[in-house]
Amino acid sequence: MKSFKPLFSSIAVLLVGSAFAPLASAEDTPAVKVDPKPMAQIAGTLTTFAPIVEKVGPNVVTIATSKMVKRTAAAQGQNPMLNDPMFRRFFGLPEDPSDPKEKDKGEAPEAKGGKKRKQMMGLGSGVIVSPEGHIITNNHVIDGADEIIVKIGNEKHEYIAKKIGTDPSTDIAILKIEPIKKLQGITFADSDKIRVGDLAIAVGNPFGLTQSVTMGIISATGRGGGEMRIAEYENFIQTDASINPGNSGGALVDLEGRLIGINTAIFSRTGGNQGIGFAVPANLAHTVMDGLIKNGKVSRGFLGIAMQPLSDELAKAFKIENNAGVLVAEVTAKSPAEKAGVQAGDVVVEVSGKKVEGPREMQLMVAAIAPGSKVEVKLVRDGKEKVVTVELAERPGIKVAANEKPEKPDEPDVLDGVTVADIDAEARQKFALPPESKGVVITEIDPDSASAEAGLKVGDVVHEINREPVSSSKQAVELSEKVKAEKKVLLRVSTKGTSRFVVVEHKD
Repeated sequence: MKSFKPLFSSIAVLLVGSAFAPLASAEDTPAVKVDPKPMAQIAGTLTTFAPIVEKVGPNVVTIATSKMVKRTAAAQGQNPMLNDPMFRRFFGLPEDPSDPKEKDKGEAPEAKGGKKRKQMMGLGSGVIVSPEGHIITNNHVIDGADEIIVKIGNEKHEYIAKKIGTDPSTDIAILKIEPIKKLQGITFADSDKIRVGDLAIAVGNPFGLTQSVTMGIISATGRGGGEMRIAEYENFIQTDASINPGNSGGALVDLEGRLIGINTAIFSRTGGNQGIGFAVPANLAHTVMDGLIKNGKVSRGFLGIAMQPLSDELAKAFKIENNAGVLVAEVTAKSPAEKAGVQAGDVVVEVSGKKVEGPREMQLMVAAIAPGSKVEVKLVRDGKEKVVTVELAERPGIKVAANEKPEKPDEPDVLDGVTVADIDAEARQKFALPPESKGVVITEIDPDSASAEAGLKVGDVVHEINREPVSSSKQAVELSEKVKAEKKVLLRVSTKGTSRFVVVEHKD
């Protein structure tokens, strides 16, 4: 459980892992079922939700994860859920770990040699979306796992799941199992058509309690931003259907049993349910799933501007009514925006005919458009409207080293688990980088990686790799390939403008 603490409350996000999961090779996108019509008003008295649950239940699975860790006293105490006898019984561990007769039960063979042991990371939920065995869940449910076990309902059979791909930016992950029986796959609704006040049902496995069902309403849509930072792209459905740890990755459905969201997080002072839960909309999850299965990644549109919300004073200064739109604070050199003639001081009010309310909404709009698409951007410059056509590029952000597990475990890449991006106007704004910063910025880092152990973190700027200057993410990748087989790498990095040298060392 990870807690974020804004001014008056804390946001408890249902996390059970931390590392960025690997992307598998592309495959054909499954033909998932989609029912786009809005939820109809049901006449008469509704006395039971049992038919809906019976329809949805077989498509909601339990996900258990484990990781091989060095056998130390510290590692033993990392997960408090290991003290729960029910949790330990699920994994085949002794209910009383202090019992000397069972001290080795459930441990991996390596543990008996004193080197490594299997550590159970946690329980979560997932949703079967295709007869071929594709499953949607949250990235944080399977993050950092070496093994993922899927159980369907009360079946005794356990499936070892394959990671197809993950997208930490939306907290969505796709898994695949090889079913031994025919699966149905849940039907998707058009989540853009849900309304505040619609009834909603959450199905998942809170605290490992399989097939638990709760009911509530849609409390709000389009939640995200501000102090509530759960993912980079936030457009959450808010519901008061009870969501607790273990519900992550489960289904939020309407009264026809159609998927409207993937349960992801709770807003809580205590870490437990307090009537405010969040789900990734089904439409967004579907788009991410398509990208991960087809291409092994999600390609997002990139405009190349640093955005600023319009205050009352700024709206008056730039002659904008209703404070609608975003102010262009800076334009990235050689970006699609610069090529189209967008300038700092412009106010973007529409993208492809859709009104822009603020920076978060515009980020979601642009990211949802495929790179290479030409879009019309309406902006206001000196009080006059102007329309420019922009051909979007692909949003930058390149891994320094592949996150795929090496074929030989004794020869890992020393820079595995680090993702960097070019320093452009957007990156300077997002990570509060000094204007003179040159190099590449770390946008993601696996907390279990050698780089994280050396003290590197998101927002750090990498200037040199083994004394060779770094000027772009492409060059960083090339240099990381040169040091692939080395045990130690010398980096020059800076944090908030203060430079230092760091030795990143892989330790067996």
